[in-house]
Amino acid sequence: MQQVIKKASVLIEALPYIQRFRNETVVVKFGGSIMDDEEGVRAILNDVAFMAVVGLRPVIVHGGGKAISQRMKEAGLQPRFVKGLRVTDEETIGIVERTLNQEINPQMVEMLESFGCRARGLHGEDILRVRRHTETNPATGEVLDWGFVGDVEEVDIELIRAYLDAGLTPLITPLGRGPDRQVYNVNADDAASAIARAMRARKLVFLSDVPGLLRDPSDPTSIISSLRVDEVEGLVASGVISGGMLPKISGAVNAVKAGVAKTHIIDSAMRHSLLLELFTEEGVGTEIVGPNAAETRS
Repeated sequence: MQQVIKKASVLIEALPYIQRFRNETVVVKFGGSIMDDEEGVRAILNDVAFMAVVGLRPVIVHGGGKAISQRMKEAGLQPRFVKGLRVTDEETIGIVERTLNQEINPQMVEMLESFGCRARGLHGEDILRVRRHTETNPATGEVLDWGFVGDVEEVDIELIRAYLDAGLTPLITPLGRGPDRQVYNVNADDAASAIARAMRARKLVFLSDVPGLLRDPSDPTSIISSLRVDEVEGLVASGVISGGMLPKISGAVNAVKAGVAKTHIIDSAMRHSLLLELFTEEGVGTEIVGPNAAETRS
């Protein structure tokens, strides 16, 4: 009997959050190593189905995990990354597009619908307008070019809204189309951030390979539970924010500045971390908020 009462208490604790977030858009991005764990992906999509059933409007942006690199190797191509971005030539972009749009996305739609959540796949190049991503090396003046890798300039949100209004959960691939009509590979964190900004989402959630932003990367207990956007610059300068965490934090800051109430970084490997972060007071990861945010995880 005590176990049954405990379960009821959990539901009661979640009630005010369910009421607060009902009919609100929440953009969830996940990728990385969890994409290679079918049970882990199913667990996340089960959480997403719960969100949709209780009245939230989830929008999913997903990457490809190791599947893209594996398909490249099968084609005799060696995956190459520069500053965390996949160098994408003409042959590679074809593999990326096929793997995301024709393999991973349909599988995830089928998984989500198996939990009773109506879902539709959405190819990113149909809604994301991009420009070619280049950088200039400040030391040498050399222009770094990743090939068919794009930065999002515009998001056509009408199709996303139409799906949500029809009670469908969209699952979006991180691809974009350039002014040359070419399909470009897009960093999934950047794609999710751009979509959240355009949708004026209530929340943006990054499901990551780490528990959150760690003050000490070697200590998983050193999670920074709450981070204001005006604290980010100092943490970048001190090296606390570096590597793969940089695009997530940058996307989070841009989203909050554009009107997204809060951004969260949580551990994709922790079962039900998505629900724990959204529907409990304590949360389980790092939240990024505006400089004047109230002391609450709502």
